[in-house]
Amino acid sequence: MSAGPRTPAATGAAPAGAAHPLPVSSDGDDRQPVRLGVDLGGTKIEAIALAADGRELARRRVATPRHDYEAGVAAIRALVAQVEAEAGSPSLTTPVGFGIPGSPSPATGLIRNANSTWLNGRPLQRDLEAALGRPAFIANDANCLAASEAADGAGAGAPVVWALILGTGVGSGLAIDGRPLTGRNAITGEWGHMPLPAMSDAEAAGRACYCGRTGCVETFLSGPAFTRDHMASLRRSGRPAPEVMSAQQVIAAMRAGDRIALASYQRYLDRLARGVGAVVNVLDPDVIVLGGGMSNIDELYADLPAAIAPHVFSDVFDTPVRRAAHGDSSGVRGAAWLPAASPGAAGHGRNGA
Repeated sequence: MSAGPRTPAATGAAPAGAAHPLPVSSDGDDRQPVRLGVDLGGTKIEAIALAADGRELARRRVATPRHDYEAGVAAIRALVAQVEAEAGSPSLTTPVGFGIPGSPSPATGLIRNANSTWLNGRPLQRDLEAALGRPAFIANDANCLAASEAADGAGAGAPVVWALILGTGVGSGLAIDGRPLTGRNAITGEWGHMPLPAMSDAEAAGRACYCGRTGCVETFLSGPAFTRDHMASLRRSGRPAPEVMSAQQVIAAMRAGDRIALASYQRYLDRLARGVGAVVNVLDPDVIVLGGGMSNIDELYADLPAAIAPHVFSDVFDTPVRRAAHGDSSGVRGAAWLPAASPGAAGHGRNGA
C-alpha cells in the first residue's frame, strides 16, 4: 500500500451497487448505452461490453502480440469495434476503460511498472485515444479486479477487499467501500514487487526481476515462476524436465500422486502464505480475492487460510479467501466501469496525459 491518503481515490471504478449511465449518443438513438472495457494482459487481450445494469452483452479475446506495441494497439482497436458491434452500441464515441499491468505515471502519463515491458515508457492513453477516436481511461489491472469483485463479486458488501492477481505477473488491488484506492503515487497494491518475506538462504540468493530488483514476490508466485521452480526440481532429481510446462500440468501431476509436483505446490503455498500474511498484518482486509491463472488451483482455497495464520500477528485469522466470482474476466468487467467515475479518474485527467 502506498503512502497515499486513506480516502479512496477516484480511479474510474464505480462504487458497489452504483449505476452510472454513460452518455447517450446525440443522434436520437434511444438504445441502451453500453460500458466498454479492455483487459490488456501479458498473454491475452479481452474486451467486454456491459449493459448499464452490468449485464454482459458481448465479450471477445485474442492473443496479445507480445513485444509489439503497435500491433497491440491495432488489436485493441479491432477488438473494441467487434464487441461494440455485437452489443449494438448506439455510438462510436462510448469511452473505453482499460486495465493494464503497471499504471500511468501521475507525473508524465507514460506507462511504468508493467511486466509487459514493451508498454513501459509509452504514451498508451494518447495512442489508444488516437486509435479509437474517443476517451480512454486507464487503471492497473488489479485495481480493476478489486473494483469488479467488490461491486458484484466475491467481495460484494465487504468494506475492505484485497484482490490478488496471480498470473503471468503478480499484483494486487485494494477496494474500500466498493472503490479502489490508488494512493498518492498511484502504486497502492504493488505487492508483487515487495521482497518475499522470511526468505530462506536458498531464496535469498535472489531471483532477478524485470524491475531490476531481486527476490520480488512476483519472481516466486507468478505462474511462470511456479513452473520454473518445478522444472528445476525435476532436473535436480535427475528426472527429465520438458522445455515448456504449464501450471495446470504440474497440478495434474500432483493430483496423480507425483511427489515432486506435490513438493512444488507446497513450496508455492508456503511462499504465498508468507507474502499474504505480511500484507494482512498491515491491511487486515475483510475478504481476500484471488484472480489470475494460479487462482484456478482448487486446493489453494482449502489450504491457504491455515498456511497464512502463523504469519498473522493475531490469535485468530478467519478472513475468507475466495476465488474471483467473475473468473479471469473479472478485471475486464472492472475496466468497463472506469469511465463512469469522475473526470479526475486515474488515466484520464489526473495523469496529465
